[in-house]
Amino acid sequence: MAKQPQPISPVKNFFAGGFGGVCLVFVGHPLDTIKVRLQTQPKPQPGQPPLYSGTFDCFRKTLVGEGVRGLYRGMAAPIVGVTPMFAVCFFGFGLGKRLQQRKPDDVLTYPQLFAAGMLSGVFTTVIMAPGERIKCLLQIQAATGETKYNGPLDCAKQLYREAGIRGVYKGTVLTLMRDVPASGMYFMTYEWLKNILTPEGKSVSDLSVPRILFAGGLAGIFNWAVAIPPDVLKSRFQTAPPGKYPNGFRDVLRELIREEGVASLYKGFTAVMIRAFPANAACFLGFEVAMKFLNWIAPGL
Repeated sequence: MAKQPQPISPVKNFFAGGFGGVCLVFVGHPLDTIKVRLQTQPKPQPGQPPLYSGTFDCFRKTLVGEGVRGLYRGMAAPIVGVTPMFAVCFFGFGLGKRLQQRKPDDVLTYPQLFAAGMLSGVFTTVIMAPGERIKCLLQIQAATGETKYNGPLDCAKQLYREAGIRGVYKGTVLTLMRDVPASGMYFMTYEWLKNILTPEGKSVSDLSVPRILFAGGLAGIFNWAVAIPPDVLKSRFQTAPPGKYPNGFRDVLRELIREEGVASLYKGFTAVMIRAFPANAACFLGFEVAMKFLNWIAPGL
């Protein structure tokens, strides 16, 4: 296994992780919009076709009905949240690695990298849960044609006024169920691929741009292979009317399985997988480029 770069700088991780997250949102948000609309579309009446027949139908109808701007509905919330979220995410991964090291130059095993990645998922939930709630509500609002919320800030204010902080953080448990194992898979896969792609005698820090893009893109696919079932439950729960699921995700799961079968847990799968590679490739490339720049301008930071 190639040696992992040390030490970890919280300040550099903040800026590099934030820049990587911004890259991810700009590249991936249109397909995230499609994913959420497919996951939350109402069950069609007997004899009636579904609102969207699939990923490309949803994309076409969104583009025709709302233009390119429709694909970027709700993007302000994740953009505002990505800098601190990805800063905490990458710092959490670094901290998880450091906590497991006996000596600063210890090289961690892949299970240890998985555990460090899971810690990052716990750290990011505080920021992720409300951002996801607001994003999903705005994406669904655009699809239905209603105008209850005039943007992310208004959405947050109304949610807080209606149900307090619990309303803003609705879906936190499901966000944890999605992000903790998925983040473990995400970072472990990225580190594994970087090590595999590093030529003999070279450092992982010298990887070429195409290899970073490949490793980051595949890490995103592995991440979502784990994350999509709880993500479907989270999207349904976060956009449901108040009181619809009194027992939380268990009620959502029962309803989905009873009415639409196990396959419903993979709604939006095509959109997710089409999005996962380019979005996460952009994220990790942005992170690596920003980290190299920060190391150049502030080597002792």
